[in-house]
Amino acid sequence: MVAILSLMVVMGFMMLGEWVSTRSRAYVPSVFITALLFLVGFWTIVPKNIVPAASFGTVFIQITQAVLLVHMGTLMDLKLLLKQWRAVVIALSGVVGTVVLTMGIGRLLFDWHTIVASVPPLTGGLVAAFLMTAGLKAQHITALVAFPVAMFVMHSMLGYPLTAWMLKRESRRLLQVRHVDVTVATADSATSATVQTTAQLPVCPLPTVPAKVKSVQPQLRHWQLPAAYDTSAFMLFKVAAVTGLAEWTAQLAHGTVNQYIICLVFGVIAHQLGFLEDAVLEKAGVFHWLMYGLLAYIFANLNIVKISMLSGILIPIVTLIVLGVLGMWIASSLLARPLRFSREMAFASALTALFGFPADYIVTHEVTEIMGSTAEEKQYLLDQMLPKMLVGGFATVSVASVIIASIFLKIL
Repeated sequence: MVAILSLMVVMGFMMLGEWVSTRSRAYVPSVFITALLFLVGFWTIVPKNIVPAASFGTVFIQITQAVLLVHMGTLMDLKLLLKQWRAVVIALSGVVGTVVLTMGIGRLLFDWHTIVASVPPLTGGLVAAFLMTAGLKAQHITALVAFPVAMFVMHSMLGYPLTAWMLKRESRRLLQVRHVDVTVATADSATSATVQTTAQLPVCPLPTVPAKVKSVQPQLRHWQLPAAYDTSAFMLFKVAAVTGLAEWTAQLAHGTVNQYIICLVFGVIAHQLGFLEDAVLEKAGVFHWLMYGLLAYIFANLNIVKISMLSGILIPIVTLIVLGVLGMWIASSLLARPLRFSREMAFASALTALFGFPADYIVTHEVTEIMGSTAEEKQYLLDQMLPKMLVGGFATVSVASVIIASIFLKIL
């Protein structure tokens, strides 16, 4: 009975966070509301061991962290990354700007351990927050465990609305460009129609909206079975096999390369070879369960936060967020013109480091729904913005943040 009630409370907090986010059109992040509910709950009547009691304990997390990184590898399409290399460069430059400014100016304001514990989640969201939390616990630096969680929760409060604002500005610019192009094309067509009266030539049609950009997925499916046998259990077996091979390789490396980076790389390789499907854990039907468990495990660390500690956490966290976002803006602005991006699109691509997939996908779709007045305009905006946002998120959250977190754990 205790386990069921604990699960009900944990998922209730998740549910309320999602409802508020949906109601506010993602301007109020779900993770902020959920974290706030956990925090108030721990201060009042919620038991501090409610998360492990709900089945999200140590063993569950040991499995979850590795298989989710393998899964993240299946979200990456190397051909799309290469095609959108400018977005990758700008997004990664934003990460560099964040690290330089927070480690530079931040070091003058706060102690070393506070900065090292807080910066990685600023460059990679959930994955980096988990890696830093687990690393701090392993090194028994319990006083700083709350910092990665607080950074993960707080930076989304600025990241979501700022990204939406940048994409709205970019949408207005793109629609103006499209309107001018269509006007010119209409004038050309009218001229052609006049000439056709005497020359009897066919009228040139108006240029159509660019076809939807599609992610080119690997076709080498030598491992594919008939649909009746390609079950969720088979998919999970393959994920477990790749994860096991990755962890065995990490043991052979004796810590030279972080095991989570190896899991990510093996996921990419297995996906490119066709051994693992696109978004394999989603197709197996377990992705959301694992993500909710990982989120709950991270929020469980709020049980050590007391009201008296908040001022000591919030001041450095907010300061580092401002410095980090400023670093993203400076770096992306410097590269925008040379790489033929608008400043708005460049900054939005860099901001994907704050949340990654699927938030970058959701925010972009919500903006296009608001800014496009017709189905053609909405599709046009998606074609122009979504690939850049997706590859930016993959490059920062899936790759850069894991590398940064693994490096920062060694310099704690």
